[in-house]
Order: sequence, then structure tokens, then C-alpha cells
Amino acid sequence: MPDAGGAYYVLQFVDAWTDNFAYVGKRATGTAAGRFLLTGPGWSGEVPDGATQIAFPTAVGTVIGRWACDGEADLERVKRLQSALTLEPVGDQEPAEGLPIPDPNVPEELQFWEKLRVYSQAYPPSAQDLVAQQAFAPLGLLETGPSPYLEAPPDLASVLTAGAEAGRQSLTTALKSGAGSEVVNGWQLMYHAFDYNDDYFEIGTLDSPEWRIEDRSKALGLRAGAAMAGLWGNHGYEAAYAPIYHDSEGNELSGEHTYTLTFAPTPPVDAFWSITMYDLPEFYLVDNPIDRYSIGDRTPGLVFADDGSLTITLSAVAPTDPVARANWLPTPAVGFRPMLRMYSPKPEVFDGTFEIPPFVRTR
Repeated sequence: MPDAGGAYYVLQFVDAWTDNFAYVGKRATGTAAGRFLLTGPGWSGEVPDGATQIAFPTAVGTVIGRWACDGEADLERVKRLQSALTLEPVGDQEPAEGLPIPDPNVPEELQFWEKLRVYSQAYPPSAQDLVAQQAFAPLGLLETGPSPYLEAPPDLASVLTAGAEAGRQSLTTALKSGAGSEVVNGWQLMYHAFDYNDDYFEIGTLDSPEWRIEDRSKALGLRAGAAMAGLWGNHGYEAAYAPIYHDSEGNELSGEHTYTLTFAPTPPVDAFWSITMYDLPEFYLVDNPIDRYSIGDRTPGLVFADDGSLTITLSAVAPTDPVARANWLPTPAVGFRPMLRMYSPKPEVFDGTFEIPPFVRTR
């Protein structure tokens, strides 16, 4: 890792089950140059001098890098840092086997279960989650060898298909209601939505009760919700998230209307904040004529009021007022769900001192 010169960045380490198990970056390790040895399950060896070991719980994992960039003029600096970040194999190693391949001949409606069967066997969950996995044995998830879903009995195929759809609908409903999180002015305060890791705490993580979920069933539900609508989210101490589905009157957000959002003050962070626009039901970014997919403290040209407040306009059609146009975040023509992200949030975010304002419909 190169010296980032004091600028914010974070490398988030995620295992096959989307558990965040390590962080490298300004909050976690500082911005000086560093060397890290990434090792797989069961590794035993000698860590090179000057390196810090990061043990992966599963044989595959993901490292997600995020770099704060202050507009186009700052791009070259960020690109240089990204180019200087290297990942190299150590010593003589056998070529990686790659991901296991689910049987492509399994009927499409059962492919979800086939993938779950193959991947969960290749990358076993933590010891305590094995208990939950065992409960699915009657559905064929623990069977090895040829897929049990190639010629699944009609009654089993029917149950599996209906179960997968019911699960998806249940997650969708839970996500819209906040999945048990506190809701303030329509914003779901998902500050603990990614606390479901309860087993692996490497460098940069906080192994403390406030950042763990005691109820394992709830933790697994949150993990499933994260996979659907917020994959690879950080722990709240790295980045605090707040999605919103409803305006100040409790109505679902829609591009058929125009909304304003007034921050006074703006979100309190040590790094940066942003609001990103996503469509529904797939949570994709929204194409728009000004190529603006998010808005935040690094957005050039924002216009603040004399009192320091910032009013953002959200609509599918471009505003005609010049201030509203400068502070415009485009929406799709139909339903949408924005997400507020606050990187390196200050204590005011968690203690309620800072309150996120509501979406106010103006048209």
C-alpha cells in the first residue's frame, strides 16, 4: 500500500459470506505506506519482516478499495495511488482452482438453490452458522456429487421455487420498512446493518458488543438484506448508511414528483458524505443527462444559502431555477431509493445530535 499523504481511503476485506473481517485505511491503519500478507484458511508460515498478516476466513474473498476524490482536478492523484497499490503472490504456489461451477443443466427456477449448494460447500460458513446450514439438509443443500436438483421431485421443486420467491418478497418488505432499524424523517438509520460478522476480527475491525448482533437469526436476515440492496457495505464506524423510501408525508418516493432536501447543517463527517440515486426494484444507478449519479460535499458548483444550509432538489425533469439546477440530483421517472453515505462519521451521527432532514414534496 503506497503512502496516501493523509487523504482518505479504505480497503475493505470481505469473505465469501460478505462478512467484513478487516480494514486498511485512514481510520484503521493511517495513511503511511504499508505491507500486508493475505493468507487463506489453515495457512501456517512465517510472516515477512515489515508485513502484517490478514487471515481470510474463506478460500475466496474480496478487497474493495474506496478513494476520496475531490473532483476532476484530483483524479490524477487518485490514479497514481491506485496504480501504486500492488497485489502479488508470495513464493511458489499452485495455480488457483477458481470458483466451483454449479451444474448448468439444473432447471432455471432451481439455479438459486444449486448455486447455494455448490458455493456453501466450497466455502463453509463459520462454526456457529453451520447449525443454520444443517437445517436445510432436507432440501438437498448438503448433498455432494451430482446435483439433486437435476431431476428434483415435483413437490420438492414446487416448494423450493415458492420458497425462493417468498424469501425475496420478505426481504423486499423488510427493506422498505427499515428491517428493524430506527427510522427518522423517513430515513432508515442502517448504522448497524453490516454488523453480522460475529466470528472474524482482523486488523481495523472493532470487536466490541456495540458492533455485534447478539441475535444470530437477525444477523443472518440482515446479511441477506445487504446482499439484495447494499452489498459490501462497511461497518458503521467506517461508513454510516441511511436509505430512504418515503417522503415527509409517508408516501413512496416517485419521479412523478419533485422533492427538496435541506441540510442545516450538512452531515458531520471526518471524511466525506454523499447521496446516491438508485432505481427500484433493482437498485441500479440512474442514467441522466448531466451524468450526476450522486451529490455531496465533493460535488463542484453547489450553491449554499447565506445561513450555510444546502437545499438539494430531486426530480426527473431538470429544474429551471439556477440554484435548484446547480444542486440537482436527477431521479428516474418512477420509483427510486436514495442512499446517504457518511464516511468516517462523527459521534453526532450516532448519538442523535445530527438529524437527517426529510424529503419534502414540492410538486
